[in-house]
Amino acid sequence: MKLLAIGAFALASMTATTALAQSAGPANPGPNIPGVCVYFNQRLLATSAAGQAVQARMEQLATEVQGELQPYATTIQSEIQRLQGAGAAATDADRQALQTRIQEAQQLEQTRENELRYTLAEQRRAISTAVEPILVRVYQERGCGILIDRESVFILNPAMDVTDTVIQQLNTALPTLSFNRLPVPVQQPAAQ
Repeated sequence: MKLLAIGAFALASMTATTALAQSAGPANPGPNIPGVCVYFNQRLLATSAAGQAVQARMEQLATEVQGELQPYATTIQSEIQRLQGAGAAATDADRQALQTRIQEAQQLEQTRENELRYTLAEQRRAISTAVEPILVRVYQERGCGILIDRESVFILNPAMDVTDTVIQQLNTALPTLSFNRLPVPVQQPAAQ
């Protein structure tokens, strides 16, 4: 099932991001350029209390979905073996019924994958909504003239990085998130 691969990839990317953020920089990081600030959103998502709560809950939801889908896979596998064992005695109606069950299982899996993606996007949106005023406040307090995304910067003077400050303030403002899997809203056709 694709869900395990998605969950494993998400976890690996979060772990890799954290490891990247912790790598050692140069002994002399250069000057602290006044007015230049850097922010690393991926590290915030990986290490803030709310970000970690989202990751943990998404893993739980993915496990729940896997548990929901597993009986379908087991039933379909048993039916395939039964039809293979029946050989020529298997009817077209049997094969069609199996094909219908396979399509229903695939549709359910796709629906659940979409729900998990939507749920994750909504939780990240909630974190972004909470972070935005914090970033504005830190930007003003630090006297930033520009705030650069850390993903665009290879090496920087750590004194210019505001990420830790933003994470600390987010942990106070949004210590956790609790949520369930969300249904994907139905898209309305565009008006012509």
